[in-house]
Amino acid sequence: MYIYLGDDDITRAASYLCGVMTYAQIPYERVDSSQTPPARFTSTQYDAYIISDYPQSRFLTSQLEYIRNTVRQGSGLLMIGGWESFHGQHGEYHDSPLAEVLPVQMLNQDDRRNFSQWALVLKHHDHPVLEGLPWEKPPFIGGLNQFTPKPNTNLLLNAVTADIRIVQEDEVADCNNDSIFNYISKPVKERFSTSLSGGNALFLTFAETFPLLVAGQYGKGRTAALATDVAPHWVGGWVDWGKKRIPQKLNNGNSIEVGEDYVRFFSQLVRWIGKQ
Repeated sequence: MYIYLGDDDITRAASYLCGVMTYAQIPYERVDSSQTPPARFTSTQYDAYIISDYPQSRFLTSQLEYIRNTVRQGSGLLMIGGWESFHGQHGEYHDSPLAEVLPVQMLNQDDRRNFSQWALVLKHHDHPVLEGLPWEKPPFIGGLNQFTPKPNTNLLLNAVTADIRIVQEDEVADCNNDSIFNYISKPVKERFSTSLSGGNALFLTFAETFPLLVAGQYGKGRTAALATDVAPHWVGGWVDWGKKRIPQKLNNGNSIEVGEDYVRFFSQLVRWIGKQ
C-alpha cells in the first residue's frame, strides 16, 4: 500500500496521480493538503510515501522522522514538485528530516522557476523508470523546483529551457554552442531554416539546464525527486504526452483524460519507488 499526500484534493490536482494509480491498479491511501496524516501513520510501514505539494507544517517532526526511518528499512520516498514541495515558496522541507533522505540538495531560498515559453524534457541516463517511452519526441513543462543532485545518485532527466524569438532572416546569427541546432540532426536543421511570413525567421536557443528527475537510495529504500508537478500548470504539455488518450474515472465520480505516455511514465516511477 502506498500513501499519497498533497495536491489539494481528489476533485482538483490530486485527480491526475490518483487517476494514474487507479488505472495502473496501484493501491494507495489519500491525504488531502488540508488534512494531517492519519493517526495510524507512525504504526504503518507503507510500501512508499508520495509527497506532492503538501505543506511540511501538516507533519509532526516525529512523523517525518518515522518516514526517514521506514525508508532506511526499505520503503520508498518520492517527492514531486510544487509550491509547497522541496523549499517551495516559503520554506518547506529543506531543513526537515527528509532533507537527509531525498537524493537532492535543496535550496535554502525560494526554488520555484516558472517558464513563460517552455522547457524541454531530455533523457540524461537510461533507467527502468524511463523504459519504453518515446524520448525522441520529448514533452515540455512549464516550471519546476530548482535543486542539485547529491553525490552517488542517478540524474535521469533534465529540463532545458528555450529562448524562442522571431527575427528578421538577415539577423539570424550563425549557429553557436548554445543553439538548439546543436541538439538536432542535419535533416531537422534544414526544417528550422524555413522562413516565416513577412521575411521573418524562428530562432531558438537553449538557455538553462535544470535537473528534473533524480533517483537514489537511502538505506534499503528507493528515493526519487521530480522537480516539476504531476498536474497543471507546471506539468505543461507532459500531461498530454502520447498518441493515445487514456480516460480514467475515479471513485468519487471525477475523471481524467491524459496521454498514454504520461500514464506510463508516472506509473513506472511510482512502481519503481515501491519496488513493484
